[in-house]
Amino acid sequence: MAEFVTVDRPEAGIAVLRFARPPMNLIDLQVARELVAEAERIGADAEVRAVLVYGDERVFCAGDELAELDRLTPEQAAARAGDLQSALGCLARLPQPTVAAISGYALGAGLELALGADRRIIGDNVRLGLPQIRAGLIPLAGIRRLSLLIGPARAKDLVYTGHFVEPDEAAALGLVDEVVAPDDVYLAAMRWARQFVAGPARALAAAKAVFEAGTHGHDRARSEWAELFGTEDRRIGTGSYLAAGPGSAEFVGH
Repeated sequence: MAEFVTVDRPEAGIAVLRFARPPMNLIDLQVARELVAEAERIGADAEVRAVLVYGDERVFCAGDELAELDRLTPEQAAARAGDLQSALGCLARLPQPTVAAISGYALGAGLELALGADRRIIGDNVRLGLPQIRAGLIPLAGIRRLSLLIGPARAKDLVYTGHFVEPDEAAALGLVDEVVAPDDVYLAAMRWARQFVAGPARALAAAKAVFEAGTHGHDRARSEWAELFGTEDRRIGTGSYLAAGPGSAEFVGH
């Protein structure tokens, strides 16, 4: 049983991946491993059509557990780097559309985790950043994703300085997609997730795979596109589109 990570099903088709390690939801190796395990279960569940990842009402995640990292030798760090990196990228590997609902802080490992989501929604009092450089470290999983999201020059500025980003700057950079009142973060994320519950699950998963393929996206798009012709949703969607136009299909998820 996971100690810090839980999965709730508040509505049909939506899973909430929640991690709670009070008081600041710092990510240590145990939390990282629990995140991977629960994310893999969600990804394999055909009943889940969208995923919301959440800390709690006060704080999403204030960063890495530096007390644990401070004890590592270079050999121990090398042995753990793969597990931690995999955990911080677990949202990107999910086949379902994924939204991070961010309250309070998303710093260090917390922001790296959120960068793997398809959408980031924050409260208007949230602070974000990758301050690992101030501890003599670098982000383990976030540099490439950040660079693709906001461009190399702006990503370098955030990583090299480690400065905290306020909501307005985060929105202007494209670091987040929506800024709402603090009390509305979870509700706004649920609204976004609901639109995929009745959607074409296989096509959505295919689109995510192409985005995640990065520079190899063109090759991946060819294979994913071709495979969709063997799905029931493609048959339903194409037929419905031809008969009644877009928005009329009733997809079945396979």
